[in-house]
Amino acid sequence: MEIRTIIAALLFVYAFYIAMRHNLHMFQLNGYKNGEHFNRMKKNLRQQWLLMAGMLLGVIRIFISSVFLDIPIFFVLIMTILVYRALRRLNNKKKLVYTARVKRLIATDLCLAAICIAAAFFIAGIKPLTGIFALLTGLQIFMLIICNIINHPIESAINRHYINDAKKRLKEAEGLKILGVTGSYGKTSVKFYLKTLLEEHYRVLVTPESYNTPMGIVKTIRGSLKPTDEIFVCEMGARHVGDIKEICDIVHPDHGLITSIGPQHLETFFNMENIKNTKFELADALPKDGILFLNGDNAYINDKEEKYDNKVFYRTGEGEGYTAKDIRVSQTGTEFTVLAPSGASEKFSTRLVGEHNVINILGAIAVANTFNIPLKDLKVPVRRLAPVPHRMELKEHGDVTIIDDAYNSNPIGSKAAVETLKLFPGVRILITPGMVELGDEEEKYNYEFGGYAAGCCDHILLVGKKRTEPIRKGALDAGFDEAKIRSYDNVQDAINYAYNIGAAGHKYILLENDLPDNY
Repeated sequence: MEIRTIIAALLFVYAFYIAMRHNLHMFQLNGYKNGEHFNRMKKNLRQQWLLMAGMLLGVIRIFISSVFLDIPIFFVLIMTILVYRALRRLNNKKKLVYTARVKRLIATDLCLAAICIAAAFFIAGIKPLTGIFALLTGLQIFMLIICNIINHPIESAINRHYINDAKKRLKEAEGLKILGVTGSYGKTSVKFYLKTLLEEHYRVLVTPESYNTPMGIVKTIRGSLKPTDEIFVCEMGARHVGDIKEICDIVHPDHGLITSIGPQHLETFFNMENIKNTKFELADALPKDGILFLNGDNAYINDKEEKYDNKVFYRTGEGEGYTAKDIRVSQTGTEFTVLAPSGASEKFSTRLVGEHNVINILGAIAVANTFNIPLKDLKVPVRRLAPVPHRMELKEHGDVTIIDDAYNSNPIGSKAAVETLKLFPGVRILITPGMVELGDEEEKYNYEFGGYAAGCCDHILLVGKKRTEPIRKGALDAGFDEAKIRSYDNVQDAINYAYNIGAAGHKYILLENDLPDNY
């Protein structure tokens, strides 16, 4: 009995650690949100069948001491080690970050495990420990949610302290203008375009990378805000109703910009009305003299704008506000003319490829010009604009050009991406796992994406056979050659095939979306 228990204990230590680490990684990718993690976990429960088996065997073994149960428990623990080591190698797109919060979750998990083991030993001695080891390893599927609930008072207190400190720093920053930027898509690009354009006349702080959550914004304020900063461009992300209001209650924006509204994160928003209302939480938070910049090309924005008075539109069509005309797009860049409400007009050129970039650049121009930077002074910074990483970013590799649009695809962006791919002369190859987080509409939007892609691509390479079936069907229904559409289990296999396609000419490979590890 003692030898079997020692073997089980040794296997348990590593199996527990590696199962905990995997689920902790997924929990972090799901934003430490219990509900979101639980829903994602339900969808991927089959991937963790070993832990389910371990829980079942563990419960039985607690009450029945038998070598015939110990052997399968040893097997499950060994397999858990092997499988989760393999998953650790595969799940490397965004690595687990051992933040202070993660360390507190680990400490709570270890304390609960130690309490369970000690209690079992005190009550029944050594006999049930093998079952307890198997049960605790299997429970790692759910344990992070339990630990998060236990830690909630501590996390809330810590967050309140950081938030209050950030609010204090903003209050002490005399003369600082705060511009909130939100939208279903385009907000990160517009944020960085604003930085480039506004830096011509102002000292500007922007939230880095894709920092757009309350605590990411708080971290930026506490770590990067300087007394000399004159403008703070704050990207505001949302996955639930009330998320934008939560951020606005921290930063109190003076002005706001809504880049777009569309079917993004429908899995958590449930419907378009919730998305529209959430984006306009930014508008509701502005002071009376605050300026609201709006994308006039977006139908959802036009549905909501009537109740707001102090607004500035920017659009590529006819109408009030800033307009872009004479748009010319080629594989080397984009040219367009901007007409301001004042009557001023300037011709702009950018290295960014694709007509969809014009509306985002125009939004940045509208803000900069409204902030008293003349249009003519914006021509050079617009020429300097570079693609935001993983958003239609061109990477040259000999006779292959990678068009990296791997960041979080959406229905509007995916259509624009394949239409941009069509501009390039050569062999045009699409690699995509499709779009996610679109709720009940996901199949419909992916089917439509397949139809768009059929008219723009020479080859379509799909990543994930089951998930991408609607794309395949949409492409085939649009008349695409079935011989030129293939499915792969992972993106690297698709890329390898794309590089080896024997067609003559330069190859342009569009990477449209790249699912995070929690998918």
